[in-house]
Amino acid sequence: MELVQVNGVKLEVERIAPAHQIGLAPIMFLHEGLGSVAMWRDWPGRVCRATGRPGIVYSRRGYGASDGVPDVRGAGRLKADYMHVEALQVLPELLDRLGIERPVLLGHSDGGTIALLHASERPVTACIVMAPHVIVEEESIASIKQAAATFEGGPLRERLKKFHADVDVAFWQWNDVWLSTAFRDFDIRNACRRIAAPVLAMQGVDDAYGTLRQIDEIAPTAGPFRKEVLQSCGHSPHRDQPELTCSLITEFLSPLP
Repeated sequence: MELVQVNGVKLEVERIAPAHQIGLAPIMFLHEGLGSVAMWRDWPGRVCRATGRPGIVYSRRGYGASDGVPDVRGAGRLKADYMHVEALQVLPELLDRLGIERPVLLGHSDGGTIALLHASERPVTACIVMAPHVIVEEESIASIKQAAATFEGGPLRERLKKFHADVDVAFWQWNDVWLSTAFRDFDIRNACRRIAAPVLAMQGVDDAYGTLRQIDEIAPTAGPFRKEVLQSCGHSPHRDQPELTCSLITEFLSPLP
């Protein structure tokens, strides 16, 4: 693990370097709303070995071992455009610092949304998203309200503590912005129309955080689009169906540079 400074903030970064074919674009893994480098566990390594590509995993600010957010429920509260900021300001600077020009973006949930936004404005080799959010649905809001109750009075806080240096910052920066009035109009469908790179979108039929509209309405993109609906799968395809998900990604990336 290393810390890379981006716009004055130190971000936790982990590099994955399996034996790979020279010239293949690396995979940049973008975590979910409560994720971090550690919460991916060994799955990024499995994907990199299967595809023969190097990988980069990082924790966004306030997550994992990255710098925290002062006054996260006050002056430091995330704004409704936080995923645009991450996709179009933070991620480009991080890629520049790492010397990566055309990555494969692989994002889960919020990370999937960030991947789509970045790919709509910047050159990428491919964009792979698992359970992204392109619009706000009532199903999402209901599940996020329930997460707050589980965090405050249930086991969620203890489960998350081992993955974040400051678990309260990690949780509340995500929960507060999603439940804010300003976020209800979040909609990136027009941005998706500009994506020229190949897109693979995956979602489980049992996803509690959104309906299949979330991947249906990514299309049409300006480039190739492939949709995969996964059975016996909830909001986390890489946890619920790890072998299938890895296989689909490997097949999708095999013809790409």
